[in-house]
Amino acid sequence: MPAPNAGLFCLDSDAMKRMERDDGKGTADLEQLIAEVTADARGDDEQLRAFHQALRGGIELPCDAFVIGEPVQVITFDYDGNPRRGLVARCRRQDASEHLLAASGVVLAPQSVGGHLLAAYHRWLGFDPAPEQVAASARRTRRHKVMATDLDLSQPIELVVLSIKRQSAHCRLPGTDRVISLRAGGLWDIVPGEITVVRPRKQWSYAGHPYLSGEIESSRLDAAALGLVPLKLEDQGLWTPDEHYWGEEDEPIEEWAKPIIARGPRTEFEMEQVIPGRDPEDFDFDPICESNDLKDAGDGAAAYKILMELCQADLRCLDAHAHLGNFLFDHGPKDAIRHYEVGVRIGELSLPPDFNGLLPWGHIDNRPFLRCLHGYGLCLWRLERFEEAERVFDRMLWFNPSDNQGIRFLIKEVRAKTAWEDRA
Repeated sequence: MPAPNAGLFCLDSDAMKRMERDDGKGTADLEQLIAEVTADARGDDEQLRAFHQALRGGIELPCDAFVIGEPVQVITFDYDGNPRRGLVARCRRQDASEHLLAASGVVLAPQSVGGHLLAAYHRWLGFDPAPEQVAASARRTRRHKVMATDLDLSQPIELVVLSIKRQSAHCRLPGTDRVISLRAGGLWDIVPGEITVVRPRKQWSYAGHPYLSGEIESSRLDAAALGLVPLKLEDQGLWTPDEHYWGEEDEPIEEWAKPIIARGPRTEFEMEQVIPGRDPEDFDFDPICESNDLKDAGDGAAAYKILMELCQADLRCLDAHAHLGNFLFDHGPKDAIRHYEVGVRIGELSLPPDFNGLLPWGHIDNRPFLRCLHGYGLCLWRLERFEEAERVFDRMLWFNPSDNQGIRFLIKEVRAKTAWEDRA
């Protein structure tokens, strides 16, 4: 294979940082990245060499990937000088066999560093859909499995909890897309979306699936460490308080609304909603609705199972977290609040620190996040964490001045520190 021309391609440090920041999030300008990669290259051959060098230098190898939905590990990228063939990837399947495949058919796992470079190569080829969409589809069906060499049983192991079943928890190794089943006591004390620390005892494989046994030492919520792609925010135009309905003309403006009106116009947004398994062409089927129907029919176990499967498929399914919290709300606010807070913190990954826009209930896809906030605030109130509950409710009114959830009727009692049991 001809040696790549080192003078053809060089990303400066700012471009590399931008690539790493946008990797896998679907927000980078791929056309700009293509222009940076191929800036000094002329013709297909030189541009392919430039992409080859970029992939070799910008992607940490070996790395997890998918080929037609099947989990593989990419060992290396190559280019033999044949523009018709393009770039190739040497991949290792889970049965340890190795194959040389066209890089155009390889999609990196979401946590892989440098995946946006491969997405740029796909775009350069004129391929659609975007690689991250293919990866998301593959992630809902098959995932990479934790290998014996991935774990050090001599020290505590951190795992991202994806779902809880009767005898095990389905988990993911942080920073990877590799999954393992955890057998341990106290499984019902952990929550999907939390990171648990396990003191390992034994690792084994059964029917091709990896298992780990041990003792759960602790768990924590750290949404930023989950390695999730933030939900998209779509601009829905400008909201102006002058055009908003605040009541009849002879009614006084309520105190909670005055600062919102004084703030003036703000931008409305709609947050992306993720519901794995929902068919966009079949409006009569929705896993969340199915779960609610089963719960109403008295089959709580089946309803709970659907919600756990949604979390396992994609932790960004905020409605699953909200409804898991609803299962526990009446009898266990200390447990329910953990589910709601997971949904809140994952949703907040999409909001910049200085976010001052609206997330109106009228934009349907905002409702899962608002439901998580509602449940979270109610649990804070029930636990007599009044100041925190007030901040959550005040924030909800700023997000959604129409107040479809009736927060304006609750916030006075919270400010007065009225106990949940003593409310009228």
